[in-house]
Amino acid sequence: MGDTLKIVVLVKHVPDAQFDRHIGPDRTLERSESILSELDEYALEAALQLSEARGGEKAGNQVIAVTMGTPDAANALKKALQIGASSGVHITDGSLAGSDASVTSLVLAAAVRSLGDVDLVLAGMSSTDGETSIVPAQLSERLGVPQLTFASDLEVTGRTALIRRDGDSTSDTVEASLPAVVSVTDQINEPRYPNFKGILAAKKKKIATLGLADLGLEAGQVGAAGSLTRVEQADPRPARSAGTIITDEGDAGVKLVDFLAAQKLI
Repeated sequence: MGDTLKIVVLVKHVPDAQFDRHIGPDRTLERSESILSELDEYALEAALQLSEARGGEKAGNQVIAVTMGTPDAANALKKALQIGASSGVHITDGSLAGSDASVTSLVLAAAVRSLGDVDLVLAGMSSTDGETSIVPAQLSERLGVPQLTFASDLEVTGRTALIRRDGDSTSDTVEASLPAVVSVTDQINEPRYPNFKGILAAKKKKIATLGLADLGLEAGQVGAAGSLTRVEQADPRPARSAGTIITDEGDAGVKLVDFLAAQKLI
């Protein structure tokens, strides 16, 4: 493997936060208005910086974007390729519908293994739909490699990855030997935008499509059948009630204090 890196970046096709989210009849999120998860762009940028520091794709480095989802999820991969990923892998199969985080990590682990000797698996700190933040930890366990989570800085020297994890009042430095799984926060970098050259180049890049059979998995291991959790009920969020309007008649300050005290806010 030498000094070059083979990096897998996990990306997800998620409902656009600009629109209201809806649960469909199958108790899963409707994804008609979906985009590449913004938090995954930080992981992709981190991977591209590591690759470019070693000479990029021409020097043998690889940044492989991997997603699991419906056929429309290929759009997340296309965006990742436009930004700079060298290739993509799309895991799609009807049996995957309803898969929870545990099943997702199972499928992603199988996909990573299918790619051979991977040095790093990078992910965002959370998806912007499920927001569980547990897939990277589950993935590291299934792959049997170290995990470095919530990295606000990442360096790779030789066969060692070093991260900084920032807390409320302290920062920790954590390191692990490669291969490893790393999740990064939205403080690690400023993701780049696709440029015209990148958009044109993406049309020539390959996206491999894999089903369960390609990964050595069976239908009973995935979807609702294989999941440890399930959605029992989903109800629309109640409409917001009208707020309290205080008219200033010389005593607005007193009324405001009384209101805050009644709400136990002071």
